[in-house]
Amino acid sequence: MTVTKQDRLAYTNKAQEIVDQMSLEEKVYLMSGKMPFEELMEDIAKGHHYNWYPYPAGGNERLGIPEMKFVDGPRGVVSGNSTCFPVSMSRGATFDKDLEERIGQAIGKEIRAHGGNLFGGVCINLPRNPGWGRSQEVYGEDSFQLGAMGSALVKGVQKEHVIACVKHYAFNSMENARFKVNVKADKRTEREVYLAHFKDCVDAGAASIMSAYNLYQGTYCGHSDYLLNQVLKDEWGFDGFVISDFIWGVKDTVEAANGGMDIEMCHTKFFGEPLVQAVKSGKVSEEKINAAAIRIVRTLLAFTEADNKVYSKELIGSKEHIALALEAAEKSMTLLQNKDHVLPFSKKDTKKVAIIGNLGNQGNIGDHGSSRVFPDYIVTPLEGIKTLLPHTEVIFEDGSNIEKAKKLAKEADAVVFVVGYNHDDEGEFINNPDEDVDALGDGDAGFGAGGDRKTSLGLHNSDIELLKVVGPENRNSAAVLIGGNMIMIEEWKQDISAILMAYYPGMEGGTALAKTLFGEVNPSGKLPFVLPKQESDLPQIDWEANEITYSYYHGYTKLEKEGVEPSLPFGFGLSYTTFDLSEAEFGVEDDSIFATCKVENTGEFEGAEVVQLYVGFRNSKIDRPVKVLRGFERVTLTPGEQQVVKITCPIEKLKWFNNETNSWELEEMEYEIYIGNSSSSQHLLEGKLRLTKN
Repeated sequence: MTVTKQDRLAYTNKAQEIVDQMSLEEKVYLMSGKMPFEELMEDIAKGHHYNWYPYPAGGNERLGIPEMKFVDGPRGVVSGNSTCFPVSMSRGATFDKDLEERIGQAIGKEIRAHGGNLFGGVCINLPRNPGWGRSQEVYGEDSFQLGAMGSALVKGVQKEHVIACVKHYAFNSMENARFKVNVKADKRTEREVYLAHFKDCVDAGAASIMSAYNLYQGTYCGHSDYLLNQVLKDEWGFDGFVISDFIWGVKDTVEAANGGMDIEMCHTKFFGEPLVQAVKSGKVSEEKINAAAIRIVRTLLAFTEADNKVYSKELIGSKEHIALALEAAEKSMTLLQNKDHVLPFSKKDTKKVAIIGNLGNQGNIGDHGSSRVFPDYIVTPLEGIKTLLPHTEVIFEDGSNIEKAKKLAKEADAVVFVVGYNHDDEGEFINNPDEDVDALGDGDAGFGAGGDRKTSLGLHNSDIELLKVVGPENRNSAAVLIGGNMIMIEEWKQDISAILMAYYPGMEGGTALAKTLFGEVNPSGKLPFVLPKQESDLPQIDWEANEITYSYYHGYTKLEKEGVEPSLPFGFGLSYTTFDLSEAEFGVEDDSIFATCKVENTGEFEGAEVVQLYVGFRNSKIDRPVKVLRGFERVTLTPGEQQVVKITCPIEKLKWFNNETNSWELEEMEYEIYIGNSSSSQHLLEGKLRLTKN
């Protein structure tokens, strides 16, 4: 059973009694990370990777308060050698909340087996521009989807009595400038676009929040009284504790303590003795310390006393968890193009397969930053296809010799181009000018320096040349895209028959890819971002900026508002079968709207469809999007099978934030309600509902 907010609040009196017995020094100690920077460096020098074991903070043996033991994520458990799931963006493409909750449970079990009790891997920042290097760690571009998928992960992790920590609060969607950039936004943009998904996860019961490195409205997020105290704790009623992002997330003792920071991680520099002295000198009230101590003690007691189960080390990288990683990879594969139904390739008729592209034999599971997981093995695309087709000739060519690649493509029965990115191209980037970070390096145990995408949102020039020159040599060809967010396709899509977005598909990615290409798995992923025809259709960004203003529109809402046709719409994904959606009905029940439709599999393969609910605001008297996602459900059907799918959305989610009244308001008007299988109007059935405030 999940430890609910009510369960946690039931420990308030006990926590108060314990805190009353503590000295000031003991209370401050609860707020202090215990992994010194020097020790972290020594650990890495020994060959252990970052977060090899859970990083501790606080605790009080005298009074029976356990340590908080931090384990990073989100593609799995960073400690030790654990199961590596597909990255969050890949899982976002599944639009499968049940699957994400099951992944959360698996992660929770592995954390417990490692001796940890907190998962710092519910990453839900919104990518304003898909070039953000860490956008692979989040689920997509849409706030509603981020909130829904993040909430599912929270619930799954906390079912195993592991504290789910949601990050990075807030406005953290630039990597290269994250330590210095000051983000500005108007109040409505803040609440509707950048904070709504954080509130969703808090409402789902998340017991911890991690602050961001960047500044918001001129104040570091880790010091922000507005974000941490006023919004999170007071307005949203958050009962858990706030931890800082590691090492550089706190810059000042007094500002952070008064601003609402509860634990400095992963070491203690500004809290500890400096915080004790700040209290004694009157710069920080002891009431602030007491409030933080109660939050910490209450949360830790609620989770650690929820059960006394022993989680075996055999759970780590278990067959069941690896099977779950494979399921996630299979469900995420997103078919973007399939001319003449080239895919699936025929296993029976394919005697020779050419795998072309330097990523074809790489175990490419995402960036080399704090989210990196170290599984026992990684299945490459080459290995996956060889295993699936043991009696077929499978030849690999890295693509550097174009003439050799052309010859190989011409001779093959099927050609698989594997192109895109790896950890050198995008990911977490350690470049804090205030600190010496050379020791983190770029080795296998350290941090990669991918950062934000450096030049464009398209493929490398060498990949584009490969596809344009070699692609036409064989119509039985498919381009597999590897990457953490949107990749432009306009320049070369006409030269390739099929395009499959594989994201960073985890330790079993090569297996899932092979099974998808050769028809054992029917692709059912949907784009969790819009794919534009040109990069200029998206918000432009200076990745090195000292200050930036976030505007209200981005992604598919920006293109729709400006009447720009995308290359492919948000929520789009093809299948080897066909689906017919009909008989839509729309209505209101209780405090929610709903939409239903009949979904029929009209093709020849079993397959899954993601049915999506959108709400439109054509009659609004204020500036609002053309429409926004407000619900989604997956349904799996055999050929000829029909099912009625119903999606509900709380009316609360149709409100807008009024800057002048500082409140959420419902417009009394007729709303457009859509149900279908992408954000494109040609894929949607439309209805209308009039809503009033009473």
